[in-house]
Amino acid sequence: MIVVSRVRICCLVFSAASLLVASFALAHHSFAMFDTSSTVTLTGTVTAFEWTNPHAYIELDVPEANSSNKKHWSIELGSPSILQQSGWKYKDLKFGDKVTLTLNPLRDKKPGGLLVQVTLPDGRVLGNGPGRGPAAPPPTPAK
Repeated sequence: MIVVSRVRICCLVFSAASLLVASFALAHHSFAMFDTSSTVTLTGTVTAFEWTNPHAYIELDVPEANSSNKKHWSIELGSPSILQQSGWKYKDLKFGDKVTLTLNPLRDKKPGGLLVQVTLPDGRVLGNGPGRGPAAPPPTPAK
């Protein structure tokens, strides 16, 4: 009787752990919401730089053409640990910085996207982690 109870308890614990792991796997979204076949280049003013897990974000106000209005964009980046591997630091951007960035836009056409690369105020160009931008420099012609 005791052995049967222990087996049931072990099965119950294993089942609960499996469900928990599966829920974490489903909680992390894919990048299907971004149109990775197209890019948009924006120049604007940083309103926030959120150095958070699981993804960092750049909040950007972009002036609209022929208007004094601004459109607010939310740009998703990789995780801070991935960004650090390609040279990012948590204090690289701050409120009021002017930047130019390239992103893969949201498929639903809302003002947001996935960062490809950004030109920082100091002129450095950073991508969205190792192997994810900025674009490689053109090859040097052979002499």
